[in-house]
Amino acid sequence: MTAATVTGLVLAGGRGVRMGGADKGLQTFNGTPLALNALLRLQMQTGNRLAGVMVNANRNLSAYEAFGAPVWPDTLDGFAGPLAGFLTGLEQCDTPYLLTVPCDSPRFPLDLLERLAQALEAEQADIAMVAAPETDGQLRPQPVFCLLKVDLLESLLRFTQAGGRKIDAWTAQHATVTVPFNHPGDDPLAFANANTLEELRALEP
Repeated sequence: MTAATVTGLVLAGGRGVRMGGADKGLQTFNGTPLALNALLRLQMQTGNRLAGVMVNANRNLSAYEAFGAPVWPDTLDGFAGPLAGFLTGLEQCDTPYLLTVPCDSPRFPLDLLERLAQALEAEQADIAMVAAPETDGQLRPQPVFCLLKVDLLESLLRFTQAGGRKIDAWTAQHATVTVPFNHPGDDPLAFANANTLEELRALEP
């Protein structure tokens, strides 16, 4: 696997309910919109190719398009959650692998792709998923941070057409490896997500 075989997808298609209905991807982190921050961090990992990144968004599409990357809304109706973003990404991806990140975890690591790719290949898995420490110190899967084989599209189509909406219920159907991000030197807040503006400010260095 090389950087050129991976497309990065920023998930910014939610309602932002816990942020008062604000479009979360357009809120700023250190002065940069969250979705743009995520795009830039992904682009550094996918060979600095603008064609190697895209955004899943359902509102304010012109604002997202101004970031310079392709923008694709959900193909499932009704703000169906992150799995709808996965589906859209897999449908639009023209590389063998798709790397997904949410827009609201602005400090995700710059070696995310490298470590997920190593685990995917070592375990000959279909999906590599982050496991990150939470406030109680326990490692828990973070299923919105996934490296996926694009040939999983048909499986996800079947799952969503049958009404499935939970990421872990779908990934459990496939060979999935979880990758711990609790090594010495890892940022303990790398996968912290901001559900409110106060939480977002708290994540700024």
